[in-house]
Amino acid sequence: MLPFDYTFAERIYRERKMNLQRILKRCAVVAVATVAWACGIGAPLLRAQSKAKTQPACCGVKKRSAASKRATAKFASRAEVLLATTPTSKGEWGLLIVDAESGETLYEQNADKYFVPASNMKLFTTALALAKLGPEYRFHTTLETQGAISSQGVLDGDVTLVGRADPNLSNRKFPYELKEEFDGPPEKALVELADALVAKGIKEVSGDVIGDDSYFPRERYPNGWEIDDMVWEYGAAISAIVVDDNTVALTLTPGEQAGNPVQAAVAPATPDFMVENDVTTSAADVKSDLTLTREPGSHLVVVKGTLPAKSASRKLVLAIAEPAQHAAAVLKRVLEERGIRVAGVARARHNHVEPGGDPVMLAEHVSVPLADALKLVNKISQNLHTEMLLRTVARQSGVWATPDDLMKVPADFYAAAGIEPGDVIQTDASGLSRHDLVTPRAIVTLLNFSQKQSWFGPYFASLPVAGIDGTLEDRMKNTTAAGRIHAKTGSVEHVRTLSGFAETSGGRRLIFSFLSNNQGGKSHEAADALTGLCVAMIEEFNVTPPKRGREHQHPQ
Repeated sequence: MLPFDYTFAERIYRERKMNLQRILKRCAVVAVATVAWACGIGAPLLRAQSKAKTQPACCGVKKRSAASKRATAKFASRAEVLLATTPTSKGEWGLLIVDAESGETLYEQNADKYFVPASNMKLFTTALALAKLGPEYRFHTTLETQGAISSQGVLDGDVTLVGRADPNLSNRKFPYELKEEFDGPPEKALVELADALVAKGIKEVSGDVIGDDSYFPRERYPNGWEIDDMVWEYGAAISAIVVDDNTVALTLTPGEQAGNPVQAAVAPATPDFMVENDVTTSAADVKSDLTLTREPGSHLVVVKGTLPAKSASRKLVLAIAEPAQHAAAVLKRVLEERGIRVAGVARARHNHVEPGGDPVMLAEHVSVPLADALKLVNKISQNLHTEMLLRTVARQSGVWATPDDLMKVPADFYAAAGIEPGDVIQTDASGLSRHDLVTPRAIVTLLNFSQKQSWFGPYFASLPVAGIDGTLEDRMKNTTAAGRIHAKTGSVEHVRTLSGFAETSGGRRLIFSFLSNNQGGKSHEAADALTGLCVAMIEEFNVTPPKRGREHQHPQ
């Protein structure tokens, strides 16, 4: 037998002991993780750890009080009931609520998942416009010429209407207070420009009347807009010239008796539309039944159906397909109505042309401040105006080459706001595109950032108020949320969204984003659920916050 080596044996024993200790430690870690996962806390824990380095300031992990936990539990219970009811339950929901002062996350569900935002996308674009242009920014629209005016009042050349993205060449009254108001004809801004030419003594224009919208590259419809959108006012074509929202009103007036013809009138008058009117007057007790069709690229609008005898006129607001051409035609008509003879034609110019010399400005229209224009945008959810804002921001740095280039413009702003890369996939400015995607966390992060900026006052003031005005005027009335929800609505087919700020009776401000997609029920079910969520949020998170110092007060 070989002699036993005690040194070798001791070394083996020590190595095995150390290996055993390592295995026991690993087993302990696995056991703890397994228990945590089984108790339902593992996934949130790992999610919080994975976001630890990039988590936005609004949504950090905070040590929560017992009262806060109870409030969350109560809200969660109410939310579960609201969202578990058919048909609302068949859709997808993303929810995030944070305390505006501390950034504490009070509740979240699918907060990092993508949702089609609908008009909640306007929150991003209007914030961008205020940040980059400033609340006092004004748009300038001019009448220009390269010609000279003779002593007999003959302008030897063309008159060019140069559009630079003013969304309100219309008869709107500003500032917006509770509702939209109008004064004068829809082409009022062009009338004022034409009157300025009359005041200069111009009696004749030897050339053409040109609508120049070359300030933007020609791209009338963003990616993701649908063909049906293009017929109606909410899908009006994009152009650097916007006369009365690039729309016309088709008014149908029934007769006094069944069988009488229904009168059709278009205002403002335009060659962009030819109306084939096949609507007749029905008996007074018969419900109205109308259909309207317009093929893409066609000037022909066909209306069919019936309107009850002696009933009120029906107004259909239709989108203009060629805004610059339409504006030129309207301006030419307005000039001629004021006694100015125009020898040439009305035409559009879409591409920039280097002038032979410095143009002469004949007249100028200066817009209301951006803060006023933007308030209208969010209150009534105006799609075309929002598209103008994004393009105006982009135009400050020159002309972009492609739609994809345009959509890269907000990237730096989103990064500065603390929004995670990839949390916003944007194909338009207004949210009408079905290709837009955002996360609830991206919206809450944007709103949290916005409340700390100098321009937050007009931004907050632009949001509809529950039960008071805008797109929330008729929602949440006679509930505890009335007057306490300042938020942007969103609605396209199968999508209902609401994001903004909530003010509890105890003085606490909350930031929230409620996004729902794939809603197949009637339009009111998802909206009712959103109302229920707002009421539950106001009631359950009504905790009086610590008194704020002056430096922490939210601007109003």
